[in-house]
Amino acid sequence: MHDDSQSPSSVLPSLSILISGRGSNMIAIAKACQSGELQATVGLVISNRPDARGIEAAREMGIETAIIDHKGFDSRLEFDQALHERLQQARPDWIVLAGFMRILTGQFVDRWQGRMLNIHPSLLPKYPGLDTHARAIAAGDSHAGASVHIVSPELDAGPVISQVKVAIEPEDTAESLAQRVLQEEHALYITALQHCVNMDLDSSTNSMLP
Repeated sequence: MHDDSQSPSSVLPSLSILISGRGSNMIAIAKACQSGELQATVGLVISNRPDARGIEAAREMGIETAIIDHKGFDSRLEFDQALHERLQQARPDWIVLAGFMRILTGQFVDRWQGRMLNIHPSLLPKYPGLDTHARAIAAGDSHAGASVHIVSPELDAGPVISQVKVAIEPEDTAESLAQRVLQEEHALYITALQHCVNMDLDSSTNSMLP
């Protein structure tokens, strides 16, 4: 994907980040890239919602953005095709789902198999889907947490790359637990991404690693 004529900065793996809301994980990842903590670049941020606050945050950080409103399409397949075409233009090494509230079709996932990451607010394989913190509390679990995993056609079922545990306190509500887990998600995602991009840098003929 890279050639010998490129400058050192251009060989860094490129990320395209998909969001639907405030984009707190996206912002943390972008800042880590800009500071050099994460050896990657954010080439594009896409939202399926025009009012997503994260889009403005990305623009303020100088990142290219795109809005592909899912409401403008008659089917999931049509939306996913438009998303795929825009990502093809960006040519990312990794697609990062960061609060992207759309279930992607199996056809889309197959096209980007092994190059797409998601963060899920549970200790997978426990509690795929929604309301993970409430479910963990209701089950009497001692810990909740978050998992970064490769996206597969099955919901929240791809191989887990890394996890973080957060103790559930007796007074916790789903909301208070969600806030504490979110605080840990940022570092977890950055660490998982660094693991993934290290594989890219190691395999590149222009590797920047020793």
